[in-house]
Amino acid sequence: MLFKPRGGKRRGAGRPPKGKRAGSPHKARPFLHERYPVHVVLRAVSAVGNLRRRCVYRAIREATLTSARRENFRIVHLSIQRNHIHLLVEADDKRALASGMQGFQISAAKHLNAAISKGKPGPRRRGVVFPDRYHAEIITSPTQARHALNYVLSNWRKHKEDRAPKLAGWKIDWFSSAAMFPGWAEYGEEAFLWRGPETYDPLIVYQPRTWLLRVGWTRGGPPISYREVPSTKG
Repeated sequence: MLFKPRGGKRRGAGRPPKGKRAGSPHKARPFLHERYPVHVVLRAVSAVGNLRRRCVYRAIREATLTSARRENFRIVHLSIQRNHIHLLVEADDKRALASGMQGFQISAAKHLNAAISKGKPGPRRRGVVFPDRYHAEIITSPTQARHALNYVLSNWRKHKEDRAPKLAGWKIDWFSSAAMFPGWAEYGEEAFLWRGPETYDPLIVYQPRTWLLRVGWTRGGPPISYREVPSTKG
């Protein structure tokens, strides 16, 4: 009688390599030159709830303040959506990008966990906030830069957040750095369009240093209107 052997090494058996998580394969980041900005997407765990809340906004703002102390990594724009965050960043190289994003995520998680635990019984939340590795797209052309700016700053329109009754009077997304973008086609029109809610504190972001985010994006298409709904293309 033949018996199926037991024991021995089996494919897929044992613990996963240290540092790896399901759903986030570890791949080497591509080379990054300082002249190229990067579009980064961070997804949050469902346990933290809707990110488009005032307490969460304050927590993310504290993280942008922490990041602003770095010289080799700069957040130029940021928008907070219900379960993810978009960032446009500049970094001296891929090591500076990795270090800067790690610092931002740690600070954001710390302040966010404190914010959502405030006033609730029991121990403070200390769980993971951003479970997977962030998605990063290096921007290398004016067309790509224009698309990224519009996509990040007007992402709320893509998700139809602008149709909520409470936000009917908003022209730009105050859960983003849209107010700090001087390139809007309507910029300079009636001042009330750019006034935030009372007690509004803007996110702490850098003025861009890369040519693509300063000037180059204007060669990638027409001026960006705050009414424009971003496409999913690109």
